Amino acid sequence: MIISASRRTDIPSYYSDWFCNRIKEGLVCVRNPVNPRQVSRISLSPETVDCIVFWTKNPEPMLARLGVLSAYQYYFQFTLTGYGRDVERNLPPKKEKLIPTFLKLAEKLGNERVIWRYDPILFTEKYTPQYHLHAFGQIAAALRGYTQRCVISFVDIYAKNRKNMAAAGAYELGEIQQMEFCREISRIAKANGMCVGSCAEKIDLQQCGIEHNCCIDKNLIERLAGCKINAGKDNNQRTECGCVESVDIGTYNTCRNGCLYCYANHSEESVQKNCGKYDAAFPILCDVVRAEDKLSERKAKSMREPQIGLFEKGL
Repeated sequence: MIISASRRTDIPSYYSDWFCNRIKEGLVCVRNPVNPRQVSRISLSPETVDCIVFWTKNPEPMLARLGVLSAYQYYFQFTLTGYGRDVERNLPPKKEKLIPTFLKLAEKLGNERVIWRYDPILFTEKYTPQYHLHAFGQIAAALRGYTQRCVISFVDIYAKNRKNMAAAGAYELGEIQQMEFCREISRIAKANGMCVGSCAEKIDLQQCGIEHNCCIDKNLIERLAGCKINAGKDNNQRTECGCVESVDIGTYNTCRNGCLYCYANHSEESVQKNCGKYDAAFPILCDVVRAEDKLSERKAKSMREPQIGLFEKGL
C-alpha cells in the first residue's frame, strides 16, 4: 500500500504532530469524501506501507521528525513557485525561508527523494510567461544539485477555484506560445541538472523535452524499496494522471496555505471551521469518529513482490 499525504491538504506544514502520532500508533482513520458516513481504519505498519508520498509547500515542521519514519520508504513533492502573497497568501518568504528548507531536506534525504514542483502555472497580467521563466530560472539555480526532477502543470479551472481565477484575470496561452514556453522551461531545467515532467496534462510536451510524469511514481518507489511493486494505475485520478494507486489520508477543507488556485478547499470559512476541530490525538484529521458512522477496516497489504532466489526459480 502506498500512502498519499496528501493531495487534499498540506500535512507536513500544518499537521506533522498528527501525522507522527498516527505513525506511532500504527493506524489512521479516513472519512470517505464522497460518502461521509463511511470511515475506513487503515493500518500504517511498516509491513503494510510500501511508501509514503508527501505533498507540501513547507515541510519545515517535519525536518526534526524524520526519525519517526526510519522504518518506511518515503519521498517529498515540494511545491515552490514564483508567486507572491497575492496568490499564495499564507506561505513564508520563498528566498529567506522555503528555498533554505528545500536545501536542508535534500541534504537529509538526497536529491532523488525531494522533487521540485513548479505548479500550477497561472498566467495573469502580472504573472506573464516572461515572469514565470525568470522566477523558474532563479529557483532552478538555487536548487541546482539538490533535486533531480521538476514537475510542472498549468492551472485547471474547477468549481472551487473558478471565481478566484476569474477575479485574477487568468488566461491560457495559445498552443504555439505554450510550446515555446515549455521549451524554455526544459532548457533552464536541463542547464541546472534537472529533467522536467508534466502533471496530468493533456498536451504532449515530449517535443519540448518534457515527459509525462507520475507523481506517485512506481519506478521511484521500486528503486527506494529495492524490489518490484505490484501497483496499477490509480483509476480514481484523471485520465491524464500517470500515478499508481494509493490511499490518501488527508481531509479536504483543512489546508491553510490560502492559495488562490486551490481546488481542495470550498471556502475560507470551511477551512476555519474544520481547523477549529483539529486535535493531534484524533485518528481522523480535523474530525472524530461519530456514533452514526460506519467504521470498517480497510483491507490493505503490501504490494512488494518477493524476491525469488536462484533455486526457487528452478534453475
